[in-house]
Amino acid sequence: MKKILNYSFFLALSLLAAGHAYASLPAVDGSGKSLPTLAPMLEKATPAVVNIATRGRVRIRDNPLFNDPFFRRFFDLPQQPREQITQSLGSGVVVDAEKGYILTNNHVIDKAEEIEVTLRDGRKHKAKLVGSDPATDIAVIQVKPDRLTALPLTDSDKLRVGDFVVAIGNPFGLGQTVTSGIVSALGRTGLGIEGYEDFIQTDASINPGNSGGALVNLRGELVGINTAIFSQSGGNIGIGFAIPINMAHEVMEQLIAHGRVERGVL
Repeated sequence: MKKILNYSFFLALSLLAAGHAYASLPAVDGSGKSLPTLAPMLEKATPAVVNIATRGRVRIRDNPLFNDPFFRRFFDLPQQPREQITQSLGSGVVVDAEKGYILTNNHVIDKAEEIEVTLRDGRKHKAKLVGSDPATDIAVIQVKPDRLTALPLTDSDKLRVGDFVVAIGNPFGLGQTVTSGIVSALGRTGLGIEGYEDFIQTDASINPGNSGGALVNLRGELVGINTAIFSQSGGNIGIGFAIPINMAHEVMEQLIAHGRVERGVL
């Protein structure tokens, strides 16, 4: 009977790790014992992950003829530069509930004029940019510290290939979504995604909109900031990348202190 129970435990754990939803999966096994679930951990972790929506403006590149004053007068063209409204969706992680600091990706808030943060309970806050670092794709924004929940950070250097991890974010603007997987590789470099690369690779589903979201361990501790996927179609194929929280935290401290990262030059 003990072997059967052990088999049931590992079978249930493997199903959870694969990220599949089995509506008929019972809460207890045949003997009445509880089956493993990520729900208690996620109830504590998910309030710290936010949705981020931005608005900005970019100048549209005109035909060189449009810059000719004679051409403009002849065709009675407006003098003001042509602009286009841009919008983006992403995710972020509250890392300091008392001061309202949120970690996200630089590419989520790049060139944004307005940043709006939506908490899991539906509350919305306007955010301001504290600082960003394109080289590591890390940015820090700040909201009013009103009943926020922060994720605890852990030492990402202690991660091992095969550790279970959970990705939390806002894929495709659908709203908060949770997927699970394992650490597939560590120290990924040479991908041409960022200037400084030392990625955690995971098979937890990461899709557009997950950028800036949380990668947590099974204790609900933040191990990385989800940032990119390897895909020719734009959708998830089981190869996602996260910035280790140790690197992100070091960058965050400089952004809070100076608004930018100060690097030595030889």
